[in-house]
Amino acid sequence: MRTDASISVRTINDRVNAIDIGGELTSFAEDELTAAINQANTEEVSCVLLNFRDLTYMNSSGIGLLVTTLIRLGRQDKSLVAVELSDHFRQVFELTKLNEAIHLYDTEEEALQSEGLKG
Repeated sequence: MRTDASISVRTINDRVNAIDIGGELTSFAEDELTAAINQANTEEVSCVLLNFRDLTYMNSSGIGLLVTTLIRLGRQDKSLVAVELSDHFRQVFELTKLNEAIHLYDTEEEALQSEGLKG
């Protein structure tokens, strides 16, 4: 399957890993996102941060992937936060009520400070 998503994992500190999501988050990105979650969700990590700085498109399948990720991490008592959402995608999160389960922040720094996850 063809995906127009760009998904990569990086370490922020020993308790937080980030997943940078760019391009299009659709059902075609499922395998790539699942692999990134598996890589980011190490035993010592307590939070996975999703950075949407370069996201250009997300459909209902993409939202479903986020819900699946949220449930999976929640079962392990880990938090999921999102940063750098454009106004459009922030509105999508609000309309779907995802913002009630995934804390939204403008920047990674703000998320780490607010969640008590600074280095």
